[in-house]
Amino acid sequence: MKRSAIKRRPLADTVLATLEPEAKAYRESDGKGLYFRVKPNGNKSWELRYKKPDGKWSWIGLGGYPEVSGSFAREKAEQLRADAAAGKNPIASKRARKAAEQDAANNTFEALAREWHAARKSGWAEGTAARNLGALELHVFPVFGKRAYTEILPMEWMEFLRGLEKKGIIEQTSRVRAACRDIYDLARVTGRAVHNPLEGLHKFLTTHKGENYRHVSITELPALLRAIRSYPSGDDVRLGLFLLSRLAVRPSELREAAWDEFDLDQGLWTIPAGRMKKGREHLVTLPTQAVEALGMLHRLTGSYPLLFPGRNDRTKPLSNMTFNMALRRLGYAGRQTGHGFRHIFSTIANEHGYNADHIEAHLSHAKDGVAGVYNKAKYLEQRRHMMQWYADHLDNLQRGNVVEMRQA
Repeated sequence: MKRSAIKRRPLADTVLATLEPEAKAYRESDGKGLYFRVKPNGNKSWELRYKKPDGKWSWIGLGGYPEVSGSFAREKAEQLRADAAAGKNPIASKRARKAAEQDAANNTFEALAREWHAARKSGWAEGTAARNLGALELHVFPVFGKRAYTEILPMEWMEFLRGLEKKGIIEQTSRVRAACRDIYDLARVTGRAVHNPLEGLHKFLTTHKGENYRHVSITELPALLRAIRSYPSGDDVRLGLFLLSRLAVRPSELREAAWDEFDLDQGLWTIPAGRMKKGREHLVTLPTQAVEALGMLHRLTGSYPLLFPGRNDRTKPLSNMTFNMALRRLGYAGRQTGHGFRHIFSTIANEHGYNADHIEAHLSHAKDGVAGVYNKAKYLEQRRHMMQWYADHLDNLQRGNVVEMRQA
C-alpha cells in the first residue's frame, strides 16, 4: 500500500507488511519516537529517535522487519526510552542487553549439550552418536533445552526422568540420564557449574541396566514364540520379532538394518562398524528360518533401503520402541524386551554345551584391548552350525516338541 493510505498509528501489521518502497528512503512514524523505515530496494527496518544527554537528537536502529515485529520493536523502544530518561546512553544499554541475551543463549542446556556431543562423538560409533543426540532432541530439549542449565533443580530432573519411566521407555531413560549427567560433568570440570544435579539420582530411579533386558523363563518361552507367530498388528513387526528371537541381535541393529547389508544366498548379514556398539564390523550367520523370514519381509519392504522403514518417513527406521511395544501388546510388558532375546540365547546355548567363545563371538562381546582383538569372521562355521541348531530348537519349542528338564 501507499504510505498516503495510512489511517492510524501505531502502524498495523498489514501496513508494515504491504507498505511500498519509493524512489527515496522514507520513515513513517509509529508513535513515541519510533519510526518504520522503508528503502527503495524494499528493505524495511525500525529506528528510534531519541535525545542524547547533551540535548541533541539521534537515531538508533532496532533491527530489520519482519525479523523484528511491530510489537517487539515497540517493546525495545520502550526499554531504550526508559534508559534515556534515566540518563543512560541507549546505545550502550542496547549493546549490554544484547550481550546479556547472547550469554543467556550460550548458557542454555541445549547449547551445553550440543557442545558435549561435539566433543564426545569422535570416540563413538556413528550409530551411538546419532542415538545419543536423538534421545536428547526427542525427550530433553523440548523440556529443558531453552533453560539456563544452572537453574534446573535436581527435583526437576527427578520428576522428568520418572515421567519417562512411566512411559515404559526404560532404555531411553537410562541413556538420557547418563548423557545429561555427563553433560553437567563437562560444565563442572570447565568451571561453569559447581554441582551436578543428576549426581545420585540413579539411587531413586528404577532404570537399572537389568530392566532393559527382561526376559521370560525357558518354561515360558514356547508360549512367547507362539504369541509372536500370531502377532496381529503388522506383518513387518511380526517378522521383526521373529528375527530378534532367532538371531539374538540388538534391537537397534535389526531395526536400523539396510537391505544391502544382507547376502541371503550365503546366509550372512554384515553389520557395518558405524551401527555397532563398539564401532567394529560384525558378521551374523543366518539360519534357514531367518533367510525365509527375510525373504517374506523383502516382499513387504524391499522397495525401500531399510528393512523396517518408518510409517511417516520411509528414509528413517521404525521407532526404537516398536518391538517392545509389540511385546507389550502380546501381554509381555515387564516380562520380555527385544534385548532380552540375547539373554535367552546365551542361556540356552550355554546350557546345551556350546563353546562360550562361539556364543560371545556371535553376540559381539569380544573383550577390549589386545586380548580381545576382534576378528569378525572368527568361529564363523561353528557359529553357523550353532545358530542353525538354535533356530531349529526354538521351532521345536514353539511346536511343543521339546521338554526342558531342570537339573536338581
